[in-house]
Amino acid sequence: MSSKKPGKPLIGLAKLMRMAYSDCDLAPLGTQLIQRAETESGGHALMDLSTVLQLRGSRSLALTMQAQAIEAQQLYAPPTATGKVKIRLLAIMGAGDLMANTPLEFLLENSDVALTIVYVTQNLPLPAKLPKHDALFVAVAQSDQNMALLKQLGSAIGSWPRPVLNKPERIALMSRNEACALLKSAPGVDMPITVRIDRQALQQIADKELPLIDRPADAEFPIIVRPVDSHAGKDLDKIEDPAELINYLHNMPNSEFYMSRFVDYRSQDGLFRKYRIVLIEGKPFICHVGISEHWMIHYLNAGMAESAEKRAEEERFMRDFDSHFACKHAEAFRAINERVGLDYLGIDCGESADGKLLIFEVDSCMIIHAMDPVDIFPYKKPQMDKVFSAFRQMLINAKQRGAV
Repeated sequence: MSSKKPGKPLIGLAKLMRMAYSDCDLAPLGTQLIQRAETESGGHALMDLSTVLQLRGSRSLALTMQAQAIEAQQLYAPPTATGKVKIRLLAIMGAGDLMANTPLEFLLENSDVALTIVYVTQNLPLPAKLPKHDALFVAVAQSDQNMALLKQLGSAIGSWPRPVLNKPERIALMSRNEACALLKSAPGVDMPITVRIDRQALQQIADKELPLIDRPADAEFPIIVRPVDSHAGKDLDKIEDPAELINYLHNMPNSEFYMSRFVDYRSQDGLFRKYRIVLIEGKPFICHVGISEHWMIHYLNAGMAESAEKRAEEERFMRDFDSHFACKHAEAFRAINERVGLDYLGIDCGESADGKLLIFEVDSCMIIHAMDPVDIFPYKKPQMDKVFSAFRQMLINAKQRGAV
């Protein structure tokens, strides 16, 4: 008989990331969680420890702790609801890092939505007994690793008794090359042809043994290359010529890559602008605007906090989004929604020189949050509240469908 005591409630991703975002030292908490994991039953301490380790950059150890947590228990209830619960949401997630699932906790912080997460793997299917819920949300992201799991889920929830949001068979189409095939001909959209290419073929292009124009048909140097399943710009590079491609491959051990042509999307002032937008039931919402001198934009390194001018532009863009950008690209957003077929979708995009919506990436697991300091970004919380309200309304609509 185990002598371990019942575990404390889950701290959860949202609170832990807020601590990390505010430069809180997570090391002491990590030590406490290790001690708790030794004395408590269940997986709460291990799951929180996994998140702390990921936030501190120890990915491999974090995934080991996560696997142990999932083996100990499959169901977790992050602290999202702060008052009376009006919606009960069950979310299916898979094992993996912070990019492996839709980070729902950020969308549901301090709400009236009670979130329960059930973790599934190929060896741990959905439990026979699950908590009562008003809607089911498939939060598993597309990746090579998850394709078999998404197929398995498609069969498992095909006749689910409650409304299902973000069906797995549609998520499975969100690889960079599949998404490109869906959207490249969409009206108002510019999405460079993206091909999946093995290392040997890429090496042949680098060695000038294989013409670049053959793979893909619209490619010419400079090109964009990244390993399959990489995210957040990891190992993404712009390659100017075959010699640079040789150097790139020399430093990359990966066996498969995505390749597309580079699009110079600078505005007339010489700056690049990347927009993170979510479609919720087909309606677009702006989440942030990154403005940078460099073509590869991440919001955290775009200098937004350091530039009052950039923040003022972002504020104007958010204020006028519905009447300007969303109207200008309404046809493109409609086409994306119809072709992708997901209830909730993230889009990273810019604008091409001819005014089209330039798509960098579409997927269901982009991080959307309201963690930016209010004293520096006072305009962002009201905008993010609009996003969170729309997400909640999507859940309400699903609950009402299930009640019919």
